[in-house]
Amino acid sequence: MERSRAEQRRLEALKRLGILDTPPDERFERLTRIAQRFYEVPVALFTLIDDHRQWFKSKQGLVIEETPRSIAFCDYAIREDKLFIVEDASHDVRFRNNPLVTGEHHIRFYAGMPVREPSGFKIGTLCILDRVPRRIPEFELDVLRSLASLVEDEIERAYQGAQSQEFFPVSQLTRAIYRAQNVFLTHEDESAAFELMLNDLLALTDSQFGFIGEVLHHPDNTPYLKIGAITNIAWSPETEGLYQQVKRRGMIFENSSNLIGASLATGQLVIANHFDSDPRRGGLPEGHPAIKAYQGIPIHSGDQLIGLVGLGNRVEGYSEELALALEPLLQTVGQLIERKRLYKERLDHKKSLEKAANYDSLTGLPNRRRLTELFEQELVEADRRQGRLSVCFIDLDGFKEINDQFGHSVGDMVLKTVAERLKTSMREHDLVARLGGDEFVAILRDVSDDGVYHRMLETIRQTIPHSHYHLQLSGSLGITVYPDDQAGPDLLLRHADQAMYAAKEQGRNQHRVFDVRSHVSRKKKLQVVEQISAALEQQQFELFLQPRINLRENKVEGFEALIRWNHPERGLVGPFEFLPYIEYTEYAADISRFVMADAIGKLQSWQAEGQNYSLSINLSPSHFLSERFSQDLKDALADCDKSLCSRLTLELLETTALDDASIVIKRLKTCRALGVDLSLDDFGTGYSSLDYFRRLPVQEIKIDRSFVTDMLNDPDDEKVVGAIIALSQNFHRRVVAEGIEDEATRDRLLEMGCYLAQGFYFTRPLPSAEALAWADAFHRGG
Repeated sequence: MERSRAEQRRLEALKRLGILDTPPDERFERLTRIAQRFYEVPVALFTLIDDHRQWFKSKQGLVIEETPRSIAFCDYAIREDKLFIVEDASHDVRFRNNPLVTGEHHIRFYAGMPVREPSGFKIGTLCILDRVPRRIPEFELDVLRSLASLVEDEIERAYQGAQSQEFFPVSQLTRAIYRAQNVFLTHEDESAAFELMLNDLLALTDSQFGFIGEVLHHPDNTPYLKIGAITNIAWSPETEGLYQQVKRRGMIFENSSNLIGASLATGQLVIANHFDSDPRRGGLPEGHPAIKAYQGIPIHSGDQLIGLVGLGNRVEGYSEELALALEPLLQTVGQLIERKRLYKERLDHKKSLEKAANYDSLTGLPNRRRLTELFEQELVEADRRQGRLSVCFIDLDGFKEINDQFGHSVGDMVLKTVAERLKTSMREHDLVARLGGDEFVAILRDVSDDGVYHRMLETIRQTIPHSHYHLQLSGSLGITVYPDDQAGPDLLLRHADQAMYAAKEQGRNQHRVFDVRSHVSRKKKLQVVEQISAALEQQQFELFLQPRINLRENKVEGFEALIRWNHPERGLVGPFEFLPYIEYTEYAADISRFVMADAIGKLQSWQAEGQNYSLSINLSPSHFLSERFSQDLKDALADCDKSLCSRLTLELLETTALDDASIVIKRLKTCRALGVDLSLDDFGTGYSSLDYFRRLPVQEIKIDRSFVTDMLNDPDDEKVVGAIIALSQNFHRRVVAEGIEDEATRDRLLEMGCYLAQGFYFTRPLPSAEALAWADAFHRGG
């Protein structure tokens, strides 16, 4: 395998030290013994990583002299700039099959601190090993870091004994390299690393002025220099503004007739110790103090010129020897420029690939897919900093009217305008995405007062000019706050969505916060999830049945199956006390499969007894939307004939049906192909469009109980019920009313043309045997 240039230079630096394959040295032996005793481990090592091996310069508690590099823990450690720790190698995918773990050495714990040679390359580690898993407190690891630093000091002393120190101590150069790499790795803005390196270059060479720049090329391949860092020492007060401008925008040097241009044109070292008489002088910013001596040092990557370091006004002047002495630090400059370029290339490529898949083509905002990824990252970050996230669901009020009146092109313009205004009103670290239609989601960090939400709504309320019109719309905003609402991304969005509907129902153009107190604590949710598996194994779940009455014929037509949990400690537990907490977990599908199997078993039993009751079951939204659902349903119906399948009805929440139209319709068609009936449950709460309603291949509509219960006292509810009945009849759907609690409601529904009903007026859900007995008694009484 071809080595990288950095690895070649690292191996050359290791070879220059001259300590490979040398006898033990007491200065290192003493440090490994301290590490072994302090941490009470069987093995402590000072290792060196060669081309193909790991060699032990100092070892305590180990007989072997070396190992192949391919199995060395330390090979991983030298890729880090901090302690590398493996608490239990047998459970780490990188090491669990390693011969040092599975063989006689039986390594379980490893902690290694990279050790650098004087020019900055990581040549090995100081490490400790144990044969049992361990976890060492962070503060105790400082000892290992300090010992590794002492190892570096000893290496430097040996190196200094063999090297000339004409210009500056190697330790200063090493520290400069380490600081620059550390800053570059820990700061998003690479200019911080360049500024730090420039300050170190000035200090090492006693120069008064300097710059670090990256060599770029115009389309015609003409080189130019883009400044990454430049000094402002002793600039006059009049030119301070120019320096700040350079800081903000960067400075470009393109003139090839001066000293800077000479390095760009030739790629060669330029030295001018008599700057004032050099014919190539010039190019300084207006007002810059005089330069007496200058050195331009080109930075190469292979044969390509990628950067330039300029230094000025060293009292002793400049020389080729000084540039050579700076070579290790200049190599680091080159590495940072290369890394910066590589990062930019990768970022540009990644952006081009991701944009179509992850960003809304109309507004440029993250789409639902990208939102999911960013949302998960935000939750992790919130946990790390122990912060809060406001999850905001925004729905535009009045957008449909604008779209209908002015057309889709104007509607698109409105959406783009709102998206841009929302984006510009956010802080840099906040997130806004478009889910689709006129729905947006914002994720805000650490909101301290409600004024933020008011400003968002005010942003939406601003008029949008179009032709000679001034378009006006508003927004309904629903909010839930994590970690007060201890839920995952999907459920947090649902909660914010519910709060948004509350805002819409209470007059629109306002915000509402999700009521977290109505939900059980995180601890209770975990308890439920932990108990579900055992409950399934021990057959603690049972389907209760609630009769469905044909009002015209006054007979029991069938039943709805409602799950109950016969909890060994809490007694009979209703579905709302456990189903919401397992939704979107693996147990949702397990419960759903149990319900299907038990329901089909009941139908088969009734068929054998000559009873032709139908049976409705409720579907888990996440299971229904999963790829596994269709196969699970096929498996459950494998032994059923067509007539039996037709008596099984699957109830799907209207809100679930709205989640993903293509997937929902695909699943529903699969169900119909298998011969089962389909029912749209809780209809009226999901704001389905008429077109969507028409396309859904369902045979039955269930009117949500919230409309039925108060329909005699609330004319609006009665109108909704009437509209749903009429709509269902026009589209040849059965219509079922649930939540019948009195005779008057039953009679009114019958008058309105709803002939199927269920509710407490007839009976509460009952165990299977009791429900069948109730049905027999009902028929006899009728």
